[in-house]
Amino acid sequence: MTQLEAAKKGVVTEEMKKVAEKEGVNAEIIRERVAEGRIVIPFNRNHRGLKPCGIGKGLSTKVNANIGTSEKFPFLESELSKAIAAVEAGADTIMDLSTGGDLEKVRMAILSSIDAPVGTVPIYEVGVMAQNKYGSVIDFTEEELFEVIEKQAEEGVDFMTVHCGLTIEAVERLRREGRITDIVSRGGSFITAWMLKNEKQNPLYEHFDRLLEVARKYDVTLSLGDGLRPGCLADATDRAQIQELLILGELVQEAIKQGVQVMVEGPGHVPIDQIESNIRLQKRLCHEAPFYVLGPLVTDIAAGYDHIAAAIGGAIAAACGADFLCYVTPAEHLGLPDEEDVRIGVIASKIAAHAADIVKGIPGAWERDLKMAKARKNLDWEEQIKLSIDPKKARKYRQERNSSDVKTCTMCGKFCAMDIIAKYLNKEKSSC
Repeated sequence: MTQLEAAKKGVVTEEMKKVAEKEGVNAEIIRERVAEGRIVIPFNRNHRGLKPCGIGKGLSTKVNANIGTSEKFPFLESELSKAIAAVEAGADTIMDLSTGGDLEKVRMAILSSIDAPVGTVPIYEVGVMAQNKYGSVIDFTEEELFEVIEKQAEEGVDFMTVHCGLTIEAVERLRREGRITDIVSRGGSFITAWMLKNEKQNPLYEHFDRLLEVARKYDVTLSLGDGLRPGCLADATDRAQIQELLILGELVQEAIKQGVQVMVEGPGHVPIDQIESNIRLQKRLCHEAPFYVLGPLVTDIAAGYDHIAAAIGGAIAAACGADFLCYVTPAEHLGLPDEEDVRIGVIASKIAAHAADIVKGIPGAWERDLKMAKARKNLDWEEQIKLSIDPKKARKYRQERNSSDVKTCTMCGKFCAMDIIAKYLNKEKSSC
C-alpha cells in the first residue's frame, strides 16, 4: 500500500507521523494533504535506513542536490563524497544523474550510504545502455525503457523524473513556434529524438498506466519532468511549455486516482516578473500537486555565479508557493561540479528556501531569525554560529579573523554599534 493509498483510507502511517513531528504539524493534516495529492512522502520501502521527508503544502521548502558521474569523470568515490557533503550541508534529497562508469554500482552505493530520499532520471541509464549496445542514445525499445524503470524502483529509488508530458503534439508546437534554446532538458531531448526517429508517441505518455503500476508496486513518487522547460529568459512561459504543463495536469489526476504519489517539475530560466504567474498557473493546472523547480534562474549571464541567480529565483518561487528547489551550483552551464561547488549550491538554495519559509509562516522559521537577531545584539558569537545556515563557514570566519579575547569583531572593533548602544542606551533606560 502506498502512502497515498493509506492516506485515502484514513491511515496515518509511521512515515506521516515522523514528517509531522519534524515539521511541527499535526499528523492528521499530513494525512489529509497526502490524500489530496498536495503532499508527497518519497519513501521506497526497499531503500533501507531511509528517513521520511515530506514535500508540499504547509511544509518547509525542501532542497534537492544533483550529483552523478559523467563519461569524462566516471568515478564513484567522488560522487559519493559529493552526495554525503550535500546532505551534511542541508540537502533534503539527492538525485543521482550518473551517465558514466557502472551506473548501477554508483546508484546502489548512494542508496546504501544516504538516509535521505534518492531520485533518478531513468531515461539517462536507458540512453547510456542504448549508446553502448546499439551505438545511439535513442536506439532503445519501449520494453527496455520500462525494464530500467522497474529495475531502479526495485533497487530502492524513492522518486523518478519521467518526461510523460512531452508528446508529439507538444514537439510539433515547438517546431511551429520556434525557440532560442529549443530543448535543454537532457531527458527531454532523448525522448524527443526517439519520437521523431520512430514516428511514435512518447511511450511514457502512451503507456502511463504501465508506469503507474510500477510506481504503485514500490511506492515510487513520480516527478513529472518538464522536458520543454525554458533554457533562457526569452523562451520562458511560451506555448510549448504551457502545452506540456496542461498534459502534466491531466496526468497528475490520473496518478492520484491510481494511488501513486506525484509532483510536477517546473521551469529553469524565468524573468523575475514571470515567476509568480508560473507558480500560480502550475498550481491551478496541476491541482496543487507539489511543485519542484530548477532555480528558476533569473538571468542568463551569471556563468560562474548561477547559484546566486537560482537562489534569487528560488526564494521568489518558494514564497509564491513552490515546494521543492533543485539546487544550482557555481559550475552550472560550465562543467561537472566538484564537492565544494555542491556544498555552495546547497547552501545558496537553503538560504532561498528559508527566506521563503519566513514568508510562508512555516513553524520555526521566523523564530530562528529572531534568535539570531538577539544573539547579534548580545554579541553572542557561539549562538550566532549555531543558528547560521552554514555554521562551518561562520566559525571559520570568526576564528580566522578575530582573536579569542575580543568581544566585538575586527570589522568595527571599538566602534561596534551594538557594543556602544548596549552601554549607553541601557544606561539611559536604567536611569529612568
